[in-house]
Amino acid sequence: QVQLVESGGGLVQAGGSLRLSCAASGRTFTTYSMGWFRQAPGKEREFVAITRSDGRTYYVDSVRGRFTISRDNTKNTVYLQMNSLKPEDTAVYYCARHLRGDYFSDHEADFGSWGQGTRVTVSS
Repeated sequence: QVQLVESGGGLVQAGGSLRLSCAASGRTFTTYSMGWFRQAPGKEREFVAITRSDGRTYYVDSVRGRFTISRDNTKNTVYLQMNSLKPEDTAVYYCARHLRGDYFSDHEADFGSWGQGTRVTVSS
């Protein structure tokens, strides 16, 4: 079983930047896809980005060009660099590991080992 711990959230003004981190302990995540999701107040959790084990990435349209997902397999850590933040990016951000390995998915049901989340608030 892998444990995931997110950090790096906070309060930032619109146009600012934050970098989220997700540290994995337990079984390594090296051979698994890792994803970031977010849940805004009153809304369902939604996909944000995914990184495959070889570093290939994919983003939801609303963040493409502003957010960058990356991973450091030597540190068992995945990052989400968020630039040009907007008030609509306000949410609790979660990282998760793909249940079956190194696969692409943007569906929440394909992921497990969810972290506790880190809150991002973007003020206008």
